[in-house]
Amino acid sequence: MRKASIQRDTKETQIRGSLTIEGQGAYQISTGIRFFDHMLELFTKHGGFDLKLVAKGDLDVDQHHTVEDVGIVLGQLFAKALGDRRGINRAGYFVLPMDETLAVVAVDLGGRPALVYKDLVKTRLVGDLQTELVHDFFDGFVNHAAANLHAKVLYGRSNHHKIEAIFKCFARAMRYACSKDARLKKQLPSTKGLL
Repeated sequence: MRKASIQRDTKETQIRGSLTIEGQGAYQISTGIRFFDHMLELFTKHGGFDLKLVAKGDLDVDQHHTVEDVGIVLGQLFAKALGDRRGINRAGYFVLPMDETLAVVAVDLGGRPALVYKDLVKTRLVGDLQTELVHDFFDGFVNHAAANLHAKVLYGRSNHHKIEAIFKCFARAMRYACSKDARLKKQLPSTKGLL
């Protein structure tokens, strides 16, 4: 079982998290931002991971530090749990309809961080979450998971559905990318011999 735990404390946030990649979709999540909690919960459920994450941030200042730092911690958890990444599929993608919305996410856990993010969200808030910060969450994730992530909403009406579709696609893409291929269990998924 691939597992990791992280405690990250700064002057702006204190975050404690634990991850099991081969989980049951169980979660205990509290960030102080309820819509963000909901997105992390459905990420965990659809990814088949187990995730415990408690974040206390300076929400009286702004949500930015909390959302970005949760992305950093989630990236660190996956990087630590994946270890040398030997035998993993490495890349994964998913296309998901969420009612009237269609999204696609592709991820490569190949060791190089890069993010392309286009959500077509047109409101400042969805629930209690500042929507522009979803980009910052994924930016924190890719830089600390050492991953490429491309996330795009192709079309949609509901801003809630647009963000939710991205998180569900992210979960399914990560689930496949993290999973192991028995035929390649002793190999790094790279012709370079190094990730």
